Amino acid sequence: MHRLLPGPPAPVTIDEAYRAPLGMRTDRPWVGLCMVASIDGSTAVDGASAGLGNANDSAVLKQLRSIADVIIVGAGTARAEGYGPPSKPGQRIGVVTASGRVDVDRPLFTSGAGFLITTTTAAIPASVDAVRAGDSAVDLVAALSALGTVGDEPRVVQCEGGPSLNGALFARDLVDEINITTSPLVVGGAGARMAAGADVHAHSFELSQLVIDDESFLFSRWLRKRRDDR
Repeated sequence: MHRLLPGPPAPVTIDEAYRAPLGMRTDRPWVGLCMVASIDGSTAVDGASAGLGNANDSAVLKQLRSIADVIIVGAGTARAEGYGPPSKPGQRIGVVTASGRVDVDRPLFTSGAGFLITTTTAAIPASVDAVRAGDSAVDLVAALSALGTVGDEPRVVQCEGGPSLNGALFARDLVDEINITTSPLVVGGAGARMAAGADVHAHSFELSQLVIDDESFLFSRWLRKRRDDR
């Protein structure tokens, strides 16, 4: 792996490139978004992201998970990608679902690592931990503030999609950093883009780091630029 930015260009390891979040907040958890996408913008091949990545992309995901306290993921993505218990001891994975219709007999939940982020009206089993926020749609601002009710108060939250969850986070301006792997593939088809369903907005990000590997995969880290600089 070779770091192109910040310069000067130099070899870099994944651990060095993703040692820590790009920042921290005092008012809520720091939220990072991690995705892989093709050159033509698709985030999936045949319904899953695995066909877009390589070994370095998998290692980046693993490293970013290691610095997160909580992972959040949409119910559809958790199902399509076959989410199971995390490898980091004590880490929890919140599955976001407005309806509450999630198979809680899967290992993610039976292990005790999984919990639901859902609405106040969703019918869910009492055996599963849940953060309830919002009546008909999940209120992500309130949900992030309430994550400490199902575990230790998190400092870093990683979102891993899918597009609807990403779009909802962008719409509420809750994403502090974006970590994108650009795969050197053009895949066509009707694969989803990184975010969907958000109203039109213009949130500025600054490129903080750019790394390339020997297979022409690009790894970029983007920092949200806000006036308050929290």
